[in-house]
Amino acid sequence: MFSHSKHAALALVAVLVAACSNSGAVPMTQSVQPAGLSQPGAAPAGPLADHTSILNKFKKDVVIGSTVDPTNGDTGPHSISIVQSNYGLKKGQLVVCNFADSSGNAGKGTTIEVLDPKPGSKPTSFAQSSQIEGCDGAATTYGNGVCAAGLTSGLVACFGPSGTIGQSYGSPLAAPFDDADAHCIPGQKGFCGYSAEYIFASDAKTGGIVNWSINQYGNPNETQVVGGFAENKKSGWSALGPSGLSYNSKLDEMYIADGVNNTVVGITHAGSLLVKDEVVVLKGGKTFKCKYHGKADPCGQLILAGSPLNAPEAMTVLPNGNLVVANTAGGNTLVEIDVSTGKVLATKTVDTGASPAIFALRAAGKNDTSTVLYYTDTNDNSLHELEQ
Repeated sequence: MFSHSKHAALALVAVLVAACSNSGAVPMTQSVQPAGLSQPGAAPAGPLADHTSILNKFKKDVVIGSTVDPTNGDTGPHSISIVQSNYGLKKGQLVVCNFADSSGNAGKGTTIEVLDPKPGSKPTSFAQSSQIEGCDGAATTYGNGVCAAGLTSGLVACFGPSGTIGQSYGSPLAAPFDDADAHCIPGQKGFCGYSAEYIFASDAKTGGIVNWSINQYGNPNETQVVGGFAENKKSGWSALGPSGLSYNSKLDEMYIADGVNNTVVGITHAGSLLVKDEVVVLKGGKTFKCKYHGKADPCGQLILAGSPLNAPEAMTVLPNGNLVVANTAGGNTLVEIDVSTGKVLATKTVDTGASPAIFALRAAGKNDTSTVLYYTDTNDNSLHELEQ
């Protein structure tokens, strides 16, 4: 997506896809190497590595506001994303979707809310649709749209900046469990022209990660590019599978929480994922089979496995590159991970209730001192901000 290099064997595929869809995809070329296995290992350290714990810096927990939809009473906040510019929505606003209906029935929520990032904010209904029933993911796009995942509907539906529904995406998706937007950020890695913007969606039924382009470049067709994640075959709040999709645009890496195997994994060069099952997670969730093995080809790597991870589901990338993950078993504990070393830097319990409550996380800020962390709490249907 963000590079003009790719497997030579796939260049013709990209051209044909673009021709058939009028997507204007740019062909990408690179030598193909034999498929093989990737062994566990933390992400390599580099100039972007920052080993500072941010979770330990948070001293205040501020309630931003209720996430209950003011129109139909939907509850159960299950995702957070942040608006990136002023177009329809306002830069910095928080987008949350509801997984449950007004009676608390899991998998029945159909609404997306918008809140201002300040205490006392009131939720504004952004969109409501049966196409996002069981809403458990709401990714804001570069153009200020929102693509929302529906576990029950089996679809990801994309809405314009004013909340008008646009295109919906389905098969091979069966039970979308989360989604994320991945695009080049101008000024961060140089020229962004001819770069595709992809939506990635995980699936709690198939164990796959599906992606497709939503602009005129790349592959516009839903393709399961990663397969093999474990799922627990349960429903509602008890469902576990690949989730917490978090994209690091600086590294072009997608992080995924595996709630069944208690692991966090990274998919390198995620923006270049193009073909079916290009990366496959092997049984146990710690090793990977990767179709190609060039230096710029996507592959999987293990970031962390085991304790203190306990049925992790929500996750976010901090501005310094660390990850924060929310457990849904054994207490509502947040876990901060140094991606460059695979070490746990800190843990923090944000809700002492017995039932799982933290199903959404999102970080904001420009550096270590300005970082804040937003989370939702389903026990009281609220949006919180952790501050330093």
